[in-house]
Order: sequence, then structure tokens, then C-alpha cells
Amino acid sequence: ARVGLCLLSTDVLLSAEVSGLPGGDRLDCVKASDQCLKEQSCSTKFRTLRQCVAGKESNFSRATGLEAKDECRSAMEALKQKSLYNCRCKRGMKKEKNCLRIYWSMYQSLQGNDLLEDSPYEPVNSRLSDIFRLAPIVSVEPVLSKGNNCLDAAKACNLNDTCKRFRSAYITPCTSSTSNEICNKRKCHKALRLFFDKVPPKHSYGMLFCSCRDVACTERRRQTIVPVCSYEDREKPNCLNLQESCKKNYICRSRLADFFTNCQPESRSVSSCLKENYADCLLAYSGLIGTVMTPNYIDSSSLSVAPWCDCSNSGNDRDECEKFLNFFQDNICLKNAIQAFGNGTDVNVWQPILPVQTTTATTTTASRLKNTGSETTNNEIPSHNDSPACANLQVRE
Repeated sequence: ARVGLCLLSTDVLLSAEVSGLPGGDRLDCVKASDQCLKEQSCSTKFRTLRQCVAGKESNFSRATGLEAKDECRSAMEALKQKSLYNCRCKRGMKKEKNCLRIYWSMYQSLQGNDLLEDSPYEPVNSRLSDIFRLAPIVSVEPVLSKGNNCLDAAKACNLNDTCKRFRSAYITPCTSSTSNEICNKRKCHKALRLFFDKVPPKHSYGMLFCSCRDVACTERRRQTIVPVCSYEDREKPNCLNLQESCKKNYICRSRLADFFTNCQPESRSVSSCLKENYADCLLAYSGLIGTVMTPNYIDSSSLSVAPWCDCSNSGNDRDECEKFLNFFQDNICLKNAIQAFGNGTDVNVWQPILPVQTTTATTTTASRLKNTGSETTNNEIPSHNDSPACANLQVRE
């Protein structure tokens, strides 16, 4: 009998709460795995755990039902004491896919609640204000910029060797015609991932999140990722089917979990983001570009984004599908983060705050930070009359 995905049940789920091991730093999963394999007891338990997750019969031909479940639980409990339990990965690292494969063999999601998946990536702990200090293309006083900010960002990219090289590397596969296909989507996606993983945010964000005051600018912004190849397709799949496809790929699943974690809205927070960090949300969003879940601006008149999917043919799963799609389209945290980049105003620029402490992407706290300024019941970021029209889009729930 097959053991099945015994770790997916709640009573044997590995906790998503992660704390550093006493007296030591958290290892990346590749190093943690190498360390584990050198220790016989850890190696044996880790192999058992991976067989539990894969549902393989190897070494379990005589263990069925509760007996197999107990063996899986025993392996999990033993590994809680090892560095593997706390391991994480770095986006764009040399062995990222292998690192993520190890991570997901240790941490499994609750069935039917994908928005609870924890991010497998090590927190960056950056702020938009750090990027603004380094980015001359982002004007401190947007009123002075009367041209096309997205065009200016593209010009700035061409003046930077790294940005120019990686941008050229994705433009070619994303626009070249091969046989009857418009482009090679797989190569296009891979090159786009490299662009957003390797190019400094001051340049990549400048092109993707530039503030606009006219259609010519917003259309250039929408075309940043060459949507005809990287984004659009002949037909729109159901969003839940697209999500399932994403979950079968280690990188896509990880980038999606990172997006759920770092762009989680919270209406009672100062920024409307649970993590109170715009930079982490924008990093997580850009990380999705170059996967099957690649999002883009829906049109040239708003900051609404979405992956290439819809909720038609959802049947009884319509509500679940719309909840998933709305996390992109109507995400007040993401919209405020994009708007903040365009305005050049980070969360801590207009009010000093402490990050909301959480253990999972959806955990709420007993007390919330209060906005000591004027009441903003619709969670708007304070805007100024001298800001570009695009930056002044009022974001409402």
C-alpha cells in the first residue's frame, strides 16, 4: 500500500514558524542538507521524510496505515532538532532549484489553503528608502519631472552595464520568432528571471514601477516584460488550474509563496501591508515575473495587476478562484507599494514604525500600530497635489 502524502495532514504538518537554532545562524537548505547527510541519524530520518512526502513504497512495503504515519511523524520530530528544520534559500542563488527542492521536502502546505504557505526565502530586510538614496532616476520632487518616467528609466538602464546586458538578454528571446510561435516562452521566462534577480532594484524597479501621467508612459510600463511573449497566450486558463501548474515547479511555487507572505494586506496597519515593508512586497512581486504565474498590469489606466488567467469555468470553486485572483487585482498592499515607489516615499519616511511581528503569512497581532496623523479609513497613502497623475491614483478597498 502507498504511504501517500502523509505529511499533508494537520497532525503531522511541519510548523511554518521558523526560529534560529540556539547559538547558530540559519543555513541555506543545500548546506543544511550536506551537513545532515554527513550524520547517519539525520541522513536516515531525512530520507524517510522525503519518502513520506513523495509517497513512495520503498522501505515502506510492510508499513501501512497508522504504522507508516507514525514513522513519518517520528522522522519529522527528529529533524526538528536539526538545521534542516530552519533552512531557507536565497533568491537567485547558484543552486536555487536544488535548495527549494530540499525546502519543500521539509515544509508542506495545508491542503486547500495555499495562501498559508510560508516563504522559503531568507528575509532581505531592505527598505524602499535605501533604494531611493541610490537611484537618481527617482526624483525626490516628482513635480520637476515632466517627461516620461518610464522612458527615463529605460535610458538609465542602458547607461548601466549590468542592466543593459541582462535587458538585452531577455529582449532577444522574448521577441524573436521561431516557426509558428511568436517567441520561445521558456527562454523568455528564464531570461526575465535573471534580469530581476541580477539587476539592482534601482534600475529594474525604475522600469517596472515608474510613475506616469499619460497613456504613453503607462503603456511603456506595461510593455516592460514584453507581455506578448512572457504574459499573454491564446486563451486564459482558469486561475486555480494555473496555480496548480505553478505548484508543480519549485521556483514558481516558492515565488508565489513569497508573494503571499510579503504582500499580505492588512487594513489596520500603517502601510496596509501586514509586514509593513514595501521593498519586500515589490521584490516578491518582481520574483513572479518569468514563471507561469507571471503578472502584469491589466491595462494602462490603473495599478491593477493580474496573472494571465480568469475564473470562468470555476464551478463550485468560483469563490476560491476569485479570492486568489483578487489577491493580485485588488491588493491594497501591492498597490500602495507600487505607488510609494513612484512617489519616492517609503513607509518610514512619513511615520516611523516597527514591523508587525508574525509567524506565518496570515497571522495577526493582538495590537496594531495606529496612524497618529489624520484618519485614513480607506488606507490611502498621503499624496500631494504636485505629484504625477499616476502616482496620485487613489487606492481604495
